[in-house]
Amino acid sequence: INPKIPKRLERLEELANNLWYSWDRATRALFSRLDPALWGAVGHNPKAFLKRADESILLKAAEDSMFLTTFDGILAAYDSYHYEPSNKDKANGFRPNDQIAYFCFEFGFHESLPIYSGGLGILAGDHCKAASDLHLPFVGVGLLYRQGYFSQTIDNQGNQQAIYTDSGFDDLPATPVLHDDGTEVRIDITLPGRKVCVKIWVVKIGRVSLYLLDTDLPENSPHDRNITHKLYGGDKTMRIEQEIILGAGGVRALHEIGIKPTVWHINEGHAAFMILERTRLLMREGLSFAEALEAVAACTIFTTHTAVPAGHDLFNEEMMLTYFEAFYRDLGVTHEAFMALGRTANNAEFNMTALAIRGSRMHNGVSKIHGDVSSKICRDLWPQIEAEENPMRYITNGVHVPTFLAQEWSDL
Repeated sequence: INPKIPKRLERLEELANNLWYSWDRATRALFSRLDPALWGAVGHNPKAFLKRADESILLKAAEDSMFLTTFDGILAAYDSYHYEPSNKDKANGFRPNDQIAYFCFEFGFHESLPIYSGGLGILAGDHCKAASDLHLPFVGVGLLYRQGYFSQTIDNQGNQQAIYTDSGFDDLPATPVLHDDGTEVRIDITLPGRKVCVKIWVVKIGRVSLYLLDTDLPENSPHDRNITHKLYGGDKTMRIEQEIILGAGGVRALHEIGIKPTVWHINEGHAAFMILERTRLLMREGLSFAEALEAVAACTIFTTHTAVPAGHDLFNEEMMLTYFEAFYRDLGVTHEAFMALGRTANNAEFNMTALAIRGSRMHNGVSKIHGDVSSKICRDLWPQIEAEENPMRYITNGVHVPTFLAQEWSDL
């Protein structure tokens, strides 16, 4: 039984469904002020809070002039943020129809949306927040996990215990993407011997939208429902299926929604299968394989994060044959030509980093030192030149300052 939100406070639901609250302390403090104990119990999740709040507290707040003054001030700041004209100086160089699509395996915004594990996710989340602040034409693409981040406890022997619990989608600040007629937007992805249905959700991060793909649907088999269940879970089979859903599925999802990116960003190699799907679509328009691959690469950026060779996804030839034989035959490409997209001189397995580099024309590490290390790790992809001269560059990781700045510094 959910409480009825008074009309005077109905925009609380709007605030609860936009991760703007993840960096706006005043918004979080507003929810906490209504019921501090409940706010802590729901893990600082505004949407879950509103579903469980005592209706009498909301009715009382709707008559509290001090609360309403604070509420109206927050709404004014929220509206000003969302509707202020774009500062063209901040978005210098973008044309009216430009659109960035940013693919990543995890996104870390706030504990109320636990679909992240570590630094890769936090960086991706900060990119979305900064893109919102800068009015950039930007959308994110990822997977919606029921088991993302875990809770940590220490047992009586001093050992860390990781406790995974499924998220209730009703409590997440995500809503299904709908067609104009009100039906849910869904796509199909072909995997060996079957088709997998994928539902698309949207999360609002200020002005930016993040589209998340979900296979946990009744029409899918138990195995396929489990593909997007857990971040970094399962075996190699689960990993390649997750990466196909993210890469190929993400391209199809944007197409189905009607979004036409002009820049495609692969944040780590997990999403590199997007290159194959986009190449396939361009070949349908009449381009040769080489022409289509070059057209894809010309507008693709790849960021690598892993500073050790073991951190790059590899799939053996048999697995690639199982999942992609029909795909490359449809394109008229030989098995050897297809496998060459992901092979390196010292490894016959299919390397997702190699695919990402061959399918992009801008590549970067995430610090100066890491850029140098990545140049050496990837030297085999440019055997004709020295590692320090290859096109692997660097852009130093930043953070979204309003999210991480301590309250004391913010006050100062």
